[in-house]
Amino acid sequence: MNNVKKLSSLLIFAEVANKQSFTLAAKKLAMSKSAISQHIKRLEADAGQQLLSRNTRGMSLTAAGEKLLSRCELLRDQVEFAYDELTLSKEEPSGVFAIRTPHSFEKSIIIPTLKQLCLEFPLLQIKLQVVDKPMDLIENNLDVSIYGGTLEDSNYRALPLGSATEVFCASPSYIQKKSSLSAIEDLHQHQVIAAPWQKKTLNVYNNNNLVDEQSIKLTYFAQTNTLPSVLELISQDMGIALLPEFVIDSAIAKGDLVRVLPHHQGRQWPFYMVHRFHGEKPIHVTRFYQLVNHFFTQSNRQ
Repeated sequence: MNNVKKLSSLLIFAEVANKQSFTLAAKKLAMSKSAISQHIKRLEADAGQQLLSRNTRGMSLTAAGEKLLSRCELLRDQVEFAYDELTLSKEEPSGVFAIRTPHSFEKSIIIPTLKQLCLEFPLLQIKLQVVDKPMDLIENNLDVSIYGGTLEDSNYRALPLGSATEVFCASPSYIQKKSSLSAIEDLHQHQVIAAPWQKKTLNVYNNNNLVDEQSIKLTYFAQTNTLPSVLELISQDMGIALLPEFVIDSAIAKGDLVRVLPHHQGRQWPFYMVHRFHGEKPIHVTRFYQLVNHFFTQSNRQ
């Protein structure tokens, strides 16, 4: 017999028995007196015996009621303990928090986020994987992942972070040594370095008309599987790359890189935080999303 549905009646019985009053129990539980009475009647009917003895002087417990009350009080304590643990875990998250992020988010977004998150929740143990290739959350025991591009269908939840535009960049020394670069077609005379997500055909847009798409097929001078290696290659005067603007803003501000073909841009990439939690998220996951959103927005403003 499935007795799960009777749990509420058992807890109500414990309250009535301790208060020795339907009225006081109803007030404590924020229920009507008639609803309380119905629960007790059903419980006695299911038990096949009387649990409460009612008379003009009030009520008392029968022998069966006394025995059941001790069980119900243990049950009530277990329920309260379970909720106390939930509340405590919500207020003070602990344990491993596993995250996957692409390299583009690592330095200016994820690291500042984790620094603040760990100040707020010092019991967390961070497990960070910096990988440009997407990883399945369940297969890799991840809690959250930063994802760029069109989302694939899945049972995971996705929260938007915003979008980032790709721009062409190179080192000042490379530009000084090479031929002029004023039109998209001029890329054929240059050493173009491919980021991990880029194919042989690049889709390029005019800044003033983002609907007007122009495709250019390239033979890359170099290809690599991580963003840091692309940045290092162009920093060493080895070519031109098309990279998210927020990734190179600080290098451009310092003069280490320059933007080329400034009237053109690549794709505008949407970014998301993907997580595996259904229903209400743990408080540290919600806070992580808030912080990532903050630092991502900040990076795009620079």
